[in-house]
Amino acid sequence: MPQFRPSILITDAYGSAGDLTWYHRNGKCYTRKRSHPVYGGTAGQLEHLDVHRRALAAWRSIPHQTQLEWNALAEDVEPHRPPFDHKANISGQNLFVSAYHGFYTLGDEHVPSPQAWEPFPPHNLEFQDASVDGTDLRLCFHSYFPETEPAGRYQVLTKIQLTKPGYGRKPGLMRNFLASAPCASGDGCVFVTVDNFRERWDLDLDEYQVHGQYVLLDRQTGYRNIHREFSFSVKL
Repeated sequence: MPQFRPSILITDAYGSAGDLTWYHRNGKCYTRKRSHPVYGGTAGQLEHLDVHRRALAAWRSIPHQTQLEWNALAEDVEPHRPPFDHKANISGQNLFVSAYHGFYTLGDEHVPSPQAWEPFPPHNLEFQDASVDGTDLRLCFHSYFPETEPAGRYQVLTKIQLTKPGYGRKPGLMRNFLASAPCASGDGCVFVTVDNFRERWDLDLDEYQVHGQYVLLDRQTGYRNIHREFSFSVKL
């Protein structure tokens, strides 16, 4: 752990560059060899990372003129993260990658074409009932879309975690589950199957707290809206 020696040009240092890392201890600056840890995510996280890398590679592969088209379309798209001040917008690459991920989730991975962002329609999703089919938990939600919306354009993607009754959510333990079919117009039902639900969270109970959130995936563009959260209990 050699101590860093200040000079006229550099009086202090922090961070990493090349094979060295500068860090502080007891008010003094030291250097050490930079570590290169291997990312040890879960199988699902590694798969998601691989999809993201393919999306970035696809962005680099499209013509520059097409990238400019994406940039122009993104000027009207606000970020899904704060601050929600109606002043910021995302980049064309962000919009492209969002569409790529959306189509992948829908089972239709491909290089998307530039399409304008359209506001998502008013909609409502409420838990209705639950049933067990072998090792799977089948959740039924009542859904509503305006009659003017074309049936089959949107599909629900949920993130779900099961806990003991009364326990709070832990976002890191939530998992993705795509609805079995696109949404209908007007009143309808959305079914979400949570496979191996007892083993997935190592809980074998007669009652569960279900924490989750959902988004709508636009099957035409691959885009998604801002998520909404839900929480309810089920007795089996």
